[in-house]
Amino acid sequence: MNSFYKFSKYILLLIIVVGLQSCVATKSYQKPELPNGFLTDTFVDSLPKQVAWQEFLTDSYLQEHIRTALSNNNDIRIALQNIEQSKAYLMQGKAAYLPTLNVGANYSHSVNSTNTMMGSLIGQRRHIDQYDLTATVGWEPDIWGKITSQKNMAEASYLQTLAAHQAVKTELIAMVASTYFELLALDEQKKIAEATIANREQSVETNQALKSSGRITEVAVKQAEAQWLSAQSLLIDINNSIKLKENAFNILLGKMPSEVERSATYSGEISTDLVREVPTEYVFNRPDVIASEMVFRNVFEQVNVARTNFFPTLNITATGGFQTVDFSKIFDVGSLFGNVLGGLTQPIFNKRQIRTQYEVSLSEQEKALYSYQQTLLLASKEISDAMDTFQSNEKKLSLKEKEFKAYSDAVEYSEELLNNGMASYIEVLTAKESQLSAELSIVNTQLAKHLALIKLYKSLGGGVN
Repeated sequence: MNSFYKFSKYILLLIIVVGLQSCVATKSYQKPELPNGFLTDTFVDSLPKQVAWQEFLTDSYLQEHIRTALSNNNDIRIALQNIEQSKAYLMQGKAAYLPTLNVGANYSHSVNSTNTMMGSLIGQRRHIDQYDLTATVGWEPDIWGKITSQKNMAEASYLQTLAAHQAVKTELIAMVASTYFELLALDEQKKIAEATIANREQSVETNQALKSSGRITEVAVKQAEAQWLSAQSLLIDINNSIKLKENAFNILLGKMPSEVERSATYSGEISTDLVREVPTEYVFNRPDVIASEMVFRNVFEQVNVARTNFFPTLNITATGGFQTVDFSKIFDVGSLFGNVLGGLTQPIFNKRQIRTQYEVSLSEQEKALYSYQQTLLLASKEISDAMDTFQSNEKKLSLKEKEFKAYSDAVEYSEELLNNGMASYIEVLTAKESQLSAELSIVNTQLAKHLALIKLYKSLGGGVN
């Protein structure tokens, strides 16, 4: 009967605990507010869907380089380790609902003093050996939702690291693609410089022949030689830029400096069919936006945890096992012992630590909200900037091609006039310099257009895979 009474008390305590769990002091998570005036349907000329980078960047050499970078890049490896750490903390957070269990084995040997009151009553020294095998179970019920909020914090941190990993991948893909196209542009400029050197060498020979016939002076010959030497200097600069760019490219791939395999022509194998109208919801697919929201969610749950600190904490501890002074009887029924302890702790005066922690967490939540809103605004700006840059360079490219055609005609006409003694060599020099500048400018404009597309792809979240 006595045992049944004790058992009934434990059942009653459990019912009370379960009943108290309905009195949750925390709030449910809600997404942060959007910035004032932020519309989700005003963006146009973006990517129509999230696509794999392989569909966007179709150059086979570039695709292989990107795969190498994703496998070897140390920033990617660091991001993966951050994910593993956050995953471990998340598993720990989920396990917080479970009770703790500890077991122990102890042995003690004691000898009493004969000069104490107890020793004088016994009259002699006694040697006592004691053996203990114990198990302790502790449990903190999640009455106010504190443990749930802590688990949600770990989950938000985990999702943040996933987003950060995606951000690193997107950034790496964009950097590899941008550097690759910069290399192709330099290769194209090198071809232009080499062709210019050959043409200007021929011009020197032609001018020497014209001088011999008395149709031009030595000044014109020297000017032609100067242009030829200038083109050779330009080629040296371009070759140096190619080498430096290759070194930077190999760093992205996690490799030592070496020659970079790439297309022989600047075909610009990058999909421009992806430019379409889409809503601005794509802003929310960006890894940095997702990570920023997870920071806000983490701080939101910190506020919940800080709020639960105002409420009492319930801890239940049970200890049991075997205890004896005769080792041969350690597993006898008579050696069994056990006790259960329930404790309720309500903070009253705590040097304002709980109140301060709560107020600070509220302030951190506001900061996280403003940071999230700022991230959204910057993301919107990046998309708009990339789209405008692409469109501007597309228009500019058409004009540059016409400009190059005009200067090429000017070179042809001025040389013909020079041969007929109807123009000075200064006109030829000016036309040739302008022609070279326009041809190089075409390559730079093509590059700027491709870089803007890569920037647009990145600013929309980098797609999938």
